[in-house]
Amino acid sequence: MNDPASDPLPQRLRGLAQIFLRLGTVGFGGPQAHMAMQNDEVVVKRQWLTQEEFTTGLAMCEMLPGPASTQLGIYIGYVRAGMIGALVSGLSFIAPAFVIVVALSWGYFRFQGVPQLTDLFLGVSPVVTAIILAFCWKLGKKSLKGWVQVVIAIAAFALLTFSPINILLLFVLAGLVGLFAFQPPSTKEKPPIQSLLFPPLPLLLANLPAETLALSSVWGLERIGAYALPLAVFFLQVGSFIFGGGLVIIPLLEFEVVEQLHWLTRTEFINGVAIGQLSPGPVVLTAAFVGYKVAGVLGALVSAIAIFTPSFAFILLATPLLLRIRKNPWIKAFLQGVTPAVLGAIAAAAIPLAQTALLQPTVWVSVATSAIMAAALVALIKYKTPTWSLIPAGAVLGLVIGTLA
Repeated sequence: MNDPASDPLPQRLRGLAQIFLRLGTVGFGGPQAHMAMQNDEVVVKRQWLTQEEFTTGLAMCEMLPGPASTQLGIYIGYVRAGMIGALVSGLSFIAPAFVIVVALSWGYFRFQGVPQLTDLFLGVSPVVTAIILAFCWKLGKKSLKGWVQVVIAIAAFALLTFSPINILLLFVLAGLVGLFAFQPPSTKEKPPIQSLLFPPLPLLLANLPAETLALSSVWGLERIGAYALPLAVFFLQVGSFIFGGGLVIIPLLEFEVVEQLHWLTRTEFINGVAIGQLSPGPVVLTAAFVGYKVAGVLGALVSAIAIFTPSFAFILLATPLLLRIRKNPWIKAFLQGVTPAVLGAIAAAAIPLAQTALLQPTVWVSVATSAIMAAALVALIKYKTPTWSLIPAGAVLGLVIGTLA
């Protein structure tokens, strides 16, 4: 049998593009399903990577900030065909889902006033809220391993609920608590503070509107000049700080784009999360929905490029370093503090989203949406139902409720 590594570079690149374009188009089921499909394609079927190489890459991507399944695809491309392979596999995986999200964003804003669309999201919004709460539950069971982490999670929840603290600053402070609380018992190493702390980039926004930003044109030509840099800087920050999976993006985005920047209403935001969940790609493509509202297709493109740039940078530029620092005790201690803060932040973000989804004009509609959320929670937690199948079900129920209302 021929060694796969001996295949000519064009053949390797073509194979990567074919596989990841297909996964990016039909790979529904979330990051865990994406990873399983990638393992089946590149380890089991084609032997492009050994199981050890794949597992090492998976462990590294789980440790990094950013969408792990996307980064794993970039890593596979890097191992298979170097930097060009990483670009081909990553872009091939992202591109189909990006097109789907932009198309759905156009449809959402184009028909936003149509009653049937409003009814559809009446059932989708409680399902999205349930997805966030179920993620909280699973992350809590997995990550809260002592009273210190429980206290960090509760403190993060309280601070974000009752004070205007910046969420990135909160994560850094939680990491510092982790350095103190979980420091190695005996080591001469100094904590790599310089490598852990980096100041949030300024948003470079002047004269922020007091009211929610109006919808851009389809292409966003009239807005992109003013908003390209703010979108790029903001989503570079977000892409550099998504620890713990794609849904960690929810509290950071909700706080900034709804409450601080006024780019979206809360209803638009929760519906944008639903659209991100409907695509076969990573949920962080919700950034493209935000970008579309702000500056059309061009804004969506800028936002998507910015949020994925850190993922490409981590794999392409820092793989050898990250494989070493993954075992650094100070890095582990810092992340042990950040993880429960992320949990608290997601729980805090879920409250206003739940209010938007469940508090409806009439009592019986509020009861119906609450029942949808409860049923979705049971399906997610007890029966492990994939999220992509629940959203269409919620949409159908929303149409029924809207017809009966």
